[in-house]
Amino acid sequence: MGIITITSLDSPGVEAFSSLTEAQLRNRAVPDNGIFIAESPKVINVALNAGCKPVSLLCERKHITGDAAAIIERCGDIPVYTGERAVLAELTGYTLTRGVLCAMRRPQERNVEDVCSGAKRIVVIDGVVDTTNIGAIFRSAAALGIDAVLLTRNSCDPLNRRAVRVSMGSVFLVPWAWLDMPVEGLRRLDFKTVAMALTDKSIPLDDERLAAEPRLAIIMGTEGDGLPHETIGNADYVARIPMHNGVDSLNVAAASAVAFWQLRTKKD
Repeated sequence: MGIITITSLDSPGVEAFSSLTEAQLRNRAVPDNGIFIAESPKVINVALNAGCKPVSLLCERKHITGDAAAIIERCGDIPVYTGERAVLAELTGYTLTRGVLCAMRRPQERNVEDVCSGAKRIVVIDGVVDTTNIGAIFRSAAALGIDAVLLTRNSCDPLNRRAVRVSMGSVFLVPWAWLDMPVEGLRRLDFKTVAMALTDKSIPLDDERLAAEPRLAIIMGTEGDGLPHETIGNADYVARIPMHNGVDSLNVAAASAVAFWQLRTKKD
């Protein structure tokens, strides 16, 4: 469809980048019409490599023959909206420092059995709502050998714009699914569960029993309240990261990176 110059917030076709909320973008009523926003050529390329379908692009005019050129060519015949920096900053709410935004179709949701097939180490994200933490957890999961991510429905959407950006596209590298059953239900898939929590019964994260489990689900809780008592009580193990200097815990994103590294599947 070529290059389309916009001059105001009322220009048709740019709603996905401006006026639609994350909930509207997701479109639960008609999931096949849901979209998400990927930002920066690197992240967009990762999404395209994962099979995500582009809908439209938004970039500053100077980037059409610069940072966005290869992306525009790769995306084919879709609208490319452009304009002056001031107009685009007003449209998106911030200056486009990374050159290009891409509206993309949400991929079809996968089920737990599918993403966990063959997995040895998975993480369950329970009630984590901060977009930055979600993105960081996915990035650590991709980097440190986690095979799949499961999220409770009260957690942040991994395809939230900021979560995608913080993850640097890692949300497209690790298979994930929404968890619509109690965590202990993972036992039927032959997983043992370890809840990351501070209790009187917590064992150190480097306890050899954890590393020896052939299939292990690492359960990470909310930033403030931690995991529900029921989830902790029903876990096969409860583990803690040993701390020093009177520090009681780490941010969930930092804690996840430590847990993923310590509990990774060791190579022969």
